Amino acid sequence: MNNREVADVFTRIANLSEIKGEIIYKTLAYRKAAESLSDLGRDVNEYWKEEKLQDIPGVGKAISEKIDELLRTGRLEFLEKLEREVPPGLADWLQVPGLGPKKVALIWRELGITSLSQLEKAGRAGKLRGLPGMGEKSEAQILSGIESLARRSGRIPLGRAYPLAQEIIAVLKEVPGVTAAEPAGSLRRMRPTVGDLDILVASEESAPVMEAFVRLPGVVRILGKGDTKSSVEFGDGVRAQVWVHLPEKFGTALQYATGSKDHNVRLRELALARGLSLSEHALTRTDGSGEIRCGTEEEVYAALGLPWIPPELREDRGEIQAAQAGQLPRLIEVKDIHADLQVHSTWSDGKLSMLEMARAAARRGLRVIAFTDHSISLGVAGGLSMEDHRKQQAEIQKVQRTLGDSIRVLHATEVEIKADGTLDYPDDFLASLDLVLASLHTSLRQPRQKITQRLLQAVRNPHVDIIGHPTGRLLPDREGADLDMEVVLAEAVQSGVALEINADPARLDLDDNTARRARDMGIPLSINTDAHTAAMLEALPFGVAIARRAWLTRKDVINAWPVDKLLKWLKGRG
Repeated sequence: MNNREVADVFTRIANLSEIKGEIIYKTLAYRKAAESLSDLGRDVNEYWKEEKLQDIPGVGKAISEKIDELLRTGRLEFLEKLEREVPPGLADWLQVPGLGPKKVALIWRELGITSLSQLEKAGRAGKLRGLPGMGEKSEAQILSGIESLARRSGRIPLGRAYPLAQEIIAVLKEVPGVTAAEPAGSLRRMRPTVGDLDILVASEESAPVMEAFVRLPGVVRILGKGDTKSSVEFGDGVRAQVWVHLPEKFGTALQYATGSKDHNVRLRELALARGLSLSEHALTRTDGSGEIRCGTEEEVYAALGLPWIPPELREDRGEIQAAQAGQLPRLIEVKDIHADLQVHSTWSDGKLSMLEMARAAARRGLRVIAFTDHSISLGVAGGLSMEDHRKQQAEIQKVQRTLGDSIRVLHATEVEIKADGTLDYPDDFLASLDLVLASLHTSLRQPRQKITQRLLQAVRNPHVDIIGHPTGRLLPDREGADLDMEVVLAEAVQSGVALEINADPARLDLDDNTARRARDMGIPLSINTDAHTAAMLEALPFGVAIARRAWLTRKDVINAWPVDKLLKWLKGRG
């Protein structure tokens, strides 16, 4: 069993224990063990063989004995006993948004149903609304959650896939004879979630590459090993495959493997119009007079009469037509971003002081940082009262004096858009801040019309500068609010408010399609990290990737503007 499979066992134990009503510290212990196993850098089987299971954080004597039994026998008597007491299918219900262990236990005991299909049937028959503490609204939310669950793809978030791919590529580039190594597929196009990791390598000799690949740290299973292609599985369940191509054919192979399918279909049509056939191996002349080998993608596109098209644009959304007309945009880059306009400190739920965060931002070349600590009603995040903000303002002045001209520190807030659409602070207080970013965090399952109107109230407020992570989605498991985005975008045009692309790989919100629509309508965008630690400032490239997929340039993004222009815009907003 790999790390992910063992972790899933303990997550299942925690879920079933909660439904059973076990005391909380036991379920928390199982969850902590599951998290440690999921994040483990080494194969759990190595710890087991070395008799060092208790070296794993969160794994004590009792849990190490369970892991030992699981790895020795492939089964766990404790889990089997638990599943005899609590129907195992109930654990799947906890994936439904809005269904906690107490509600699951209530429905099971009152109605005697044990599967998701039975739950959906009961909801559609109106049998849930009569249960204690439940009504039509709860029933509708459960049905909506089941529908949402059915739409999940099981794909890997970009923030998990991209770093692993870069680690693999770094190792493969060290193999003698390798001249290039690149990610391919949806990962290279920087989609928010990806399937398996596809990596292409250019080398005259494939055998050393294959050997290095299957021996990578963290590999727990070799799924296949051939002359030019190998596949492996890592401890967390992620699968990767590597293809090796001759250097003189690498450009054609990389272009083909990057996709998308629709983009490639368009290119093949262009090739045929020029008397060529395009495949992953080469451009072949249809008159039989030979092939054109392309070592780089630039050569492939040039042979088709096109400039090189950035991978993020290759979705058949007008990029080929723009290339033909010489109208491809100069896409925004990480180096263009001068400011981070959503950052948190220890004043709310951040892990570092404002001075520490500002210094970390300055080291990364940023010239402006806005501390958007949460407002008071988000108590779970340590939201600030207005009096707290006044104290924070005094500290910001001290921080600014300490840092001098190295970075400009703004006093801001991430103000909560409450369930009724009002904001946490009165307008006169909001007007006193350097920047106001308004966000939805709670009651995200409100009906479409209600939650849209709720967001519109914030968009219309003249003191709100930016709408943060507008839909509130969390990848890969929580869908965003059911907003009428066309209505929201139309109102944003009128108000002049900016919309955020949140770079946290768990959010990447706005999505690229909506961000491009906003750009086309003239709505300003802002790419922010939502950093709560210094390390989270490194998430900026993920937000920039979504902006690139949305065809954004420097002029479309307020924190890519010159600092004076940005500050003037903010002052004019207030």
